[in-house]
Amino acid sequence: MNAKALFGACAACHGQNGEKAALGKSQIIKGWDKAKTIAALNGYKDGSYGGVMKGVMKGQVATKSDAEIDALAGFISNL
Repeated sequence: MNAKALFGACAACHGQNGEKAALGKSQIIKGWDKAKTIAALNGYKDGSYGGVMKGVMKGQVATKSDAEIDALAGFISNL
């Protein structure tokens, strides 16, 4: 699984290195550890996590498998 390719969709708003606040509203994800990222992505997916970007992010992760979320979290934790 190509985590970098998966992150391409994220980079559009979060920046190539996770350094941007998506649409000027989100947290900066650069530096997040894998567990925090997995918890956030799963929370967006099940609706239990998120602030102003909750609706946008739910759509982004709705179709992601557990393996894809794990791969993305690993990639993000190494940005």
